[in-house]
Amino acid sequence: MAKTLKKKKLTSSDRNVYTMKIVTSETCHVCKQQCARGLRYLERMSQPGAVGNGVPCILTRVKVSK
Repeated sequence: MAKTLKKKKLTSSDRNVYTMKIVTSETCHVCKQQCARGLRYLERMSQPGAVGNGVPCILTRVKVSK
């Protein structure tokens, strides 16, 4: 008799997990590949009195190993 093997379903914790570094407006300003998120952040930070904590940069995406 042959046993049938059940296919293991991937849970959300088994999938690839990525992180992105938080960059400031100075980094976005000198970036050679300026993205839409970075440009919006630059525009917000150019306003008088703006305070920012940075924005996640898609160019610094790193796969987290388990």
